[in-house]
Amino acid sequence: MTECYQVVSRTATPAELFITERLWNRVGELGQTYRRNQPIPHLHLPEFLEAADAAVIAGDFPSPEAPFWTRYKHYNENKVGLTKIHLFPPRLRQLTEKLNSSDFLKWLSELTGIQGLVADPHVEGGGLHLSGRGGFLNLHADFSTHYYHQSWRRRVNLILYLNPGWNPEWGGAIEFWDRETRTRCAKYTPLLNHAVIFNTDNNALHGFPDPLQCPDNVWRKSVAFYYYTIEGHLRPEPHATSYQARPGDGLSKRALIWLDNAAVNLYSRSKARFGFSDNFASNVLGVLSRKK
Repeated sequence: MTECYQVVSRTATPAELFITERLWNRVGELGQTYRRNQPIPHLHLPEFLEAADAAVIAGDFPSPEAPFWTRYKHYNENKVGLTKIHLFPPRLRQLTEKLNSSDFLKWLSELTGIQGLVADPHVEGGGLHLSGRGGFLNLHADFSTHYYHQSWRRRVNLILYLNPGWNPEWGGAIEFWDRETRTRCAKYTPLLNHAVIFNTDNNALHGFPDPLQCPDNVWRKSVAFYYYTIEGHLRPEPHATSYQARPGDGLSKRALIWLDNAAVNLYSRSKARFGFSDNFASNVLGVLSRKK
């Protein structure tokens, strides 16, 4: 029996809606598309927020010069991120609250068919992301359990893009590949107010592996939310983010991807055990970068 979910009133303003009534009304149809898409269940939504909200939020995105960004810069990725919600501009904080709310979780569970989804109030590993010219994120399967809640199994990602005027020739499209990394099955340009929602498991290979070719003053902006189910001792063996080479990658690149994977795995285990944040690694990378 399908649950009945409350539909947002038509009299609500865009600032109150965030998620449009159209998406609530189409959840059954969208859910069928979600489960049918390959290589993993996923959905591309070209108009995720109300247009007015998306434009305002994109304009409120913090400057890349702000001092609080965490650096994610190693062989398999080059970007910066921010998970400290108290540093988000007001509209991005409001968006985070909406996408972590019980109402949205009901919609997301109906869409994906995964019941019992919970949101991460600290958006660990997600939050705001910026990538400039030369930025990239190699193909990978995401870490499987929350670093600080080992009974939380990661199940669904939502990534919202906030890039007005983005030229597809600059790259930056999220790519979904088959598990054997033989074929790119889907690709979506990170345009303003476009979102992708997808299952996360060992088969969910995704990324934007080619370095961005945007102008120096343009940045690829996105907001990422990760959703979990609480599974206690029945969860599968946890694993860190696992990066993968593409078919055209040579032996040296494959070796470097493997070595970086080993380092990421060691770091992830240490992070889960000792509870330190990504700021520690970011500071080390910043020092090394300056020395270089």
